[in-house]
Amino acid sequence: MLDSINISEIKFDAAGLVPAIAQDRDTGDVLMLAYMNRESLTKTLAVGRACFYSRSREKLWLKGETSGNFLNVQAISYDCDGDTLLLTVDPEGPACHTGERSCFYRELLTRPTEDKRGHVREDAILEDLQRVLEERKTAPAETSYVAGLYAGGAEAILAKVAEEAGEFIEAAKNEPDKAVVHEAADLLFHTMVMLCRRGLKIEAVLDELSRRSGTSGLEEKQGRTKKGTTHG
Repeated sequence: MLDSINISEIKFDAAGLVPAIAQDRDTGDVLMLAYMNRESLTKTLAVGRACFYSRSREKLWLKGETSGNFLNVQAISYDCDGDTLLLTVDPEGPACHTGERSCFYRELLTRPTEDKRGHVREDAILEDLQRVLEERKTAPAETSYVAGLYAGGAEAILAKVAEEAGEFIEAAKNEPDKAVVHEAADLLFHTMVMLCRRGLKIEAVLDELSRRSGTSGLEEKQGRTKKGTTHG
């Protein structure tokens, strides 16, 4: 709770500041890092929105006051030493001034998630793609192919899905295996874009496939037919 934090336990540095990390409550993604002094922390607790201290301008700044991209604070934690704050937030729009959802959108090193055999987990690949597709929702259309698809609306995305489905069918009929795999990847990618636009995650599709596991295709089809049957 915001009113349960004991400011006296926070160890501000010699300049009277403490680093504050903002983390998305829903996704767990780290959105940004800024600094707070005692006054900005007190204001944050009072208004329920993240207020920081600008070291360059030497003044308080309410995140979103100009852009409208507020960080609604749901909880504040501090580490074992009391010298770092963690803000759990519900963001209104992108956290980064560049328009990216998170300030940490550039990678210095990425180690793929692997299973015990050293193979990259398929679900990790899909999770990473899902994360990127979510981030592109707030990116300017001219800076990203996916953002451009979102800007075109559902019809534009569905037209692309239909196009990729046709190319997959053509490849399956006439092309070598490598081309079939390539077109299948394109079809899955654009299908995931549409799912993401609808607010659906690929995990929902995987869960549905898992639900069907152990059920014969005929039984599953009959079950859907019964659900669609109407009685007069």
